[in-house]
Amino acid sequence: MRRRMATIGTFVPVALIGPLSGTAFAQELTVESVAVSVDTLWIVIAGILVFLMQAGFALVEAGFTRAKNTANIVMKNFMDFSVGSLVYWAVGFALAYGGTSVGGFLAYGGLGDSFFLSDRAQSSTWFFQVVFAGTAATIVSGAMAERTKFSAYLIYTPFITGLIYPVVTHWAWSGAGWLTDIGFIDFAGSGLVHLVGGVAALAGVAVIGPRIGKYDDEGQPLPIPGHSLMLGALGVFVLWFGWYGFNGGSTLAAVGADFSSVMVTTTLAAAAGSLAAMVAAWVFPVFGRPDPGMTLNGALAGLVGITAGTANVSNFGSVVIGAVAGVIVVFSIVAIDRRQIDDPVGAISVHGVCGLWGLIAVGLFESVNGEGLLYGGGLRLLGVQIVGGLAIVAWVGLTSSVVFRLIHRTFGLRVSAEEELAGLDRIEHGTSAYPEFTEQIADPRILDPVS
Repeated sequence: MRRRMATIGTFVPVALIGPLSGTAFAQELTVESVAVSVDTLWIVIAGILVFLMQAGFALVEAGFTRAKNTANIVMKNFMDFSVGSLVYWAVGFALAYGGTSVGGFLAYGGLGDSFFLSDRAQSSTWFFQVVFAGTAATIVSGAMAERTKFSAYLIYTPFITGLIYPVVTHWAWSGAGWLTDIGFIDFAGSGLVHLVGGVAALAGVAVIGPRIGKYDDEGQPLPIPGHSLMLGALGVFVLWFGWYGFNGGSTLAAVGADFSSVMVTTTLAAAAGSLAAMVAAWVFPVFGRPDPGMTLNGALAGLVGITAGTANVSNFGSVVIGAVAGVIVVFSIVAIDRRQIDDPVGAISVHGVCGLWGLIAVGLFESVNGEGLLYGGGLRLLGVQIVGGLAIVAWVGLTSSVVFRLIHRTFGLRVSAEEELAGLDRIEHGTSAYPEFTEQIADPRILDPVS
């Protein structure tokens, strides 16, 4: 089991141009120092790609929800990363990767060690990890969209980036956690990032309840269309693009690392997921057509599904994993909707259900070391993956439920019915994302069938 937390040094770009800066400095260059600089450069570039995924999440969430809540969604996604970065700098990174492991459950580093990132040698590692923490946090936003108080959401965000997410990453990516000890594999975060976000989203939705008008008097789901399929599609393209940094950067090196194979399996899984979801929606009587929303979510489902095993499965295995994820997400979204769990963007299904599938898939398709069940490895790895998935679900489900319920009972988690119907942009932020369109041109009944 590789060590996620690798010491890759500070980013020293001058090492790449050292020969131009003088003979004395050039004499200090070694093959090893140049390799470290190239590796660090790759980590930083990959982290920038993952950061771009924040824009992708904002576009998907905005496109799949109503126009009257777009500014609110922009604010939530922006604050996810702004607040999350500060909390992860102060506390989260230390709990995940601090110098001392407490029983393999969490790390601890003194104020002179990992808290507030006083060790500059860990800068590139922190940067790559903080964009992952931001991803886990922003998944929750979409599932709870259109009825959550902005102030309440700001209270929750520090908990996921400062405590909930760091603990699970310590289990498997620090090199000292209990999941590492039993051989758990999650290369880039199907479980440690996406399952975390999906389970936290489910906990939040369970507390806040469905949107007004989502279900009829008999409890049957009613459609509340998003306002821009184009924004949603653009968001998926941005996320797919950023995923190359998400998975490819998880090699934690460029020199001597086979990150190109990771790019291939990532691409194949996303493509297979998109195609499989389209076909599943086409033949499924609930849709009966090649539904664009399901097709887009199928691509994301394939990406989430392959993330755990992207470096450990064959190309053929990645196609199967992505295709299964694409089918799963269609049926999962419908099943969750019928249970009156209102998730406007399908985040619980895409990230939670397919994240769990990604962990299980490693136990079936792991081919690099022949540990997968379908490659003669027996049940051992499959059992380890299931244990790891259940542990993540239990930890995140418990902690998130407690936090959301405390917020709900103290500050209040949900806006009033009047505020929800009017739209969060005007009530919460005093503005509108489309003032000319929503206030002067469009019939309110077109913009919002619930109004």
